[in-house]
Amino acid sequence: MSLEIKAYCPNLTTFNTPTSLIYGIGNIGRQDDGLGWAFIDWLTKESILSKAETMKHYQLHLEDADLISHKKRVLFIDATKEAAVETFEFVKIEPKLDFTFTSHDISIASILATCNLCFDYIPEVYLLKIKGYEWELKEGLTDKAIENLNISKDYFKNIQK
Repeated sequence: MSLEIKAYCPNLTTFNTPTSLIYGIGNIGRQDDGLGWAFIDWLTKESILSKAETMKHYQLHLEDADLISHKKRVLFIDATKEAAVETFEFVKIEPKLDFTFTSHDISIASILATCNLCFDYIPEVYLLKIKGYEWELKEGLTDKAIENLNISKDYFKNIQK
């Protein structure tokens, strides 16, 4: 098992404040695209990060720049198809206007850059990417995606100790 942590990976308790937002991106009706929501469901079920605001959306919106402008720290969780990610990857996001967005595809870096441009503020933002495999119109995660989800959950449970 190879884990890719490209940034300082804070203990999840770092996000357990009212000034934190935990934001799951995905669609449970598209198989492994539901990984972000599944991670949020786990946090909620286990009462992990009970002080932080949690939310689940199908996709990012430009208005999310306003949402994160009121937070000190934000953790986005999303499924990934990236070949380089074996199980999960945790990265710190830096602001970048990439101009590649459409109504269905805007990057977290662009949301962060928009937050900076509009509100002169940059919260601390991280992304947890969990490897997925199937994206068809069907409910339920694949077995391999569930395994990756469990690996990411175990990792964060272990660093909390």
